[in-house]
Amino acid sequence: MEENKQRSHILRGNILYARSPGELVTAERAFLVCIDGKCAGVFETLQDAKDAMPEQYADLPVTDHGDCLIIPGLCDLHLHAPQYAYRGLGMDMELVDWLNRVTFPEEAKYAEITYAARAYDDFVSDMRQTATTRMAVFGTIHAESTLLLARKLSEAGFGAYVGKVNMDRNAPDCLRETDATESFTQTMDYLRKFAFLKSQGKISDRVHPILTPRFIPSCSRELMEELGELARQQGLKVQSHLSESKKEIAWVMELESDMPNYGACYARAGMMGNPVPSVMAHCVWSSPEEIEMIREGGVFIAHCPQSNTNLASGIAPVRSYLDAGLHVGLGTDIAGGFSRSVFRAMADAIQVSKLYFRYVDESKKPLTLSEAFYMATMGGGAFFGAVGSFLPDYELDAAVIDDTGLRSVLAMNLAERLERAVYMPEQCVLQAKYIAGERVF
Repeated sequence: MEENKQRSHILRGNILYARSPGELVTAERAFLVCIDGKCAGVFETLQDAKDAMPEQYADLPVTDHGDCLIIPGLCDLHLHAPQYAYRGLGMDMELVDWLNRVTFPEEAKYAEITYAARAYDDFVSDMRQTATTRMAVFGTIHAESTLLLARKLSEAGFGAYVGKVNMDRNAPDCLRETDATESFTQTMDYLRKFAFLKSQGKISDRVHPILTPRFIPSCSRELMEELGELARQQGLKVQSHLSESKKEIAWVMELESDMPNYGACYARAGMMGNPVPSVMAHCVWSSPEEIEMIREGGVFIAHCPQSNTNLASGIAPVRSYLDAGLHVGLGTDIAGGFSRSVFRAMADAIQVSKLYFRYVDESKKPLTLSEAFYMATMGGGAFFGAVGSFLPDYELDAAVIDDTGLRSVLAMNLAERLERAVYMPEQCVLQAKYIAGERVF
């Protein structure tokens, strides 16, 4: 009962949220009602009282955030927690070279639990100070270190899917599981221990395991088939990478020469959506056949514009994906992306869409602010359930943004204030953060 009281309350401030990719809702000095962790409605009034709200909410406590912006918590659909320590390094390399020379040597260090603890403390501490409330996270092949990551994210109040990575081929000895059997066995051990920690209350109900075959080059056909069957049997979600760069695709086609395209390798294992919920990062070079598989399977695309630029992977045709009604969210892709801010991912998504429009296909108009905001909230949030909006019955995830640092003599509406916060988040302050109605910052 006490928990229900803590998760039933009212927030007041300048409220913004998405109803759809093209519809941004704004409400000045409005009331956002939270009942048992879920949105009950946004109510506007011209008076400094609660008389605009239904009577049943009259006795709820109100936290007034003044002139701050209150937006849904941001959703990061793709990032690598063990890569956080070397953000901003190796950004002059392309994907495969970067993996071999920077990523794999660092991830091998997570076999040592004390090293992992120090690194994940930094990661979680810094992520607490962002507007991110939900995330889909890659760990490493090491079950114990990845369980530690899940516990730390849980303690910080996040909602997250946390995956122990699978790699049984094409990786250095220090980061390659012996074979499919060992990789699968380690994954089962991870899932059992995860369930035990949940039963002991050491991992919250908002943090879940997710199957994480790194990508096709690092996972044998036998391993992929075993993981796909496990996903179906246990109702697990899957995260991986798809068609990120041309070199990567060529490598996949060399390894899996009997497959028509990259996506077919996942589909063969039953990991391209229905009945297995899946999120695939990048999809920069997805073929029409691959896109149709994504559409039919309800696969989520994690668009990672900063990473795609840093690693010279290309420009994903996000306009086409949105227009086709595909599920699209945003990812920081730490450390291919150097910024942990999903605000920055929004700005980058708009910018690269302009490059695509100008240099690739002028029939594909650039993204609008409303569309980028939708992807960062409601679009990506759908992977976590009814998350990412302030519509009734959505889980109340909210970030309260103090944008007074963005001084200007101009009189601006709420949409304009949000746009400036998206492009200049470093001059804004996170005043508070709520996840499923609970204040966590």
